[in-house]
Amino acid sequence: MKNFKSYFLFTNKQRSGFFLLIIIIVVFQFTYFKLSSKNSNQSIENDQIESFIREVDSLKKLKLVEQEPKIYPFNPNYITDYKGYSLGMSIQEIDRLHAFRAKEQWVNSTKQFQEVTNISDSLLNVISPYFKFPDWVTNPSVSNKNKNTTTTNYNNNNHSKTFAQKIDLNQATAQQLQKVYGIGEKLSQRIIDFRNKQPNGFIADIQLSEVYGLAPEVIENITNQFTVKNPPNIQKLNLNMASVEELVTIKYIDYEIAYEIIETRILHDGFKSLDELTKVKDFPVHKLEIIKLYLTL
Repeated sequence: MKNFKSYFLFTNKQRSGFFLLIIIIVVFQFTYFKLSSKNSNQSIENDQIESFIREVDSLKKLKLVEQEPKIYPFNPNYITDYKGYSLGMSIQEIDRLHAFRAKEQWVNSTKQFQEVTNISDSLLNVISPYFKFPDWVTNPSVSNKNKNTTTTNYNNNNHSKTFAQKIDLNQATAQQLQKVYGIGEKLSQRIIDFRNKQPNGFIADIQLSEVYGLAPEVIENITNQFTVKNPPNIQKLNLNMASVEELVTIKYIDYEIAYEIIETRILHDGFKSLDELTKVKDFPVHKLEIIKLYLTL
C-alpha cells in the first residue's frame, strides 16, 4: 500500500510541470476548437458568397439579354444607313441597295435582296426572317388587277412630295397619318400623343424616332408625306457657355455626361461645331441629332 501511494507523491517541481502540461492541453484544445469553428463559419460564408456571385452573374446575363436590340419585321426596301448598320451590313452593301432603289426598282424577295446587296449567306440567314414584303408580293393568288392597283397605291403612298405639298406634322390628324404605309390606328395615336406631350409640338422631323414602335422605314414613309413646317421657337443653350445644371435639362444628358461635356470643352478650348459632341466620353451618339435641337454655338 505504501508502495502504491508512493506513485502519487510528487515534488513541487513535478506538480508545477503537471499543472503546466494540463494548461497547455486545455489551451491547445480551446485553440483547436476555435479554429475548427472559424473554418466551418468561413466555409459557410464562402458558400454564401459564391451563391451570391452566381445570382448576380445570372441577373447580369438577364439584363444583357433585355438590353439587346430587338428586330421587328421591316420592308428591306426601306433600309436606311442607320438601320443597315445596326443589322450588320457594310457601307458598300447599303450603298448597293440605295443605288438599286434610286432607279425606282423594288426588292421583292430574299434572294433578290442578296443579289442586289451581295451580303453573305450568314448575315442573310440572320436578318431575312424579319423581312416583310407587301401582300401583293407575298400572296401570289392576288389577281393581276388587284396586284396592279396595290402596286400603284403602294408607290403613291411612299412617293416623296415637295415641301409645299407636304402636310404640317404639327397639324396632321390621326386619319391623315393612317394613309401612310405602315401606320395604323395605334401608331397614329402614339404620334399624336407624343406631339401633345411636347410644349409646342414637334421641333423637327427627327423627333419621330422617339415615338415608340416607329421603324426607320416607316419614319421615312411619314417624312415623304409630312414635315414640320412651323417649328416652335425654343430657347437654345449655348454649348460653349452652358453650365452643368443647364445641360442636364436637355433630354438624354445626365450629370455625368454634362461634366464630361464641360471637361471636353475646357480641354479643346471650346467646341467648334455641335458634331464635336461625339468626342465626349459616353455621349449618346445615337441621340445627337435630337440633342442638337436644343443647343447652339
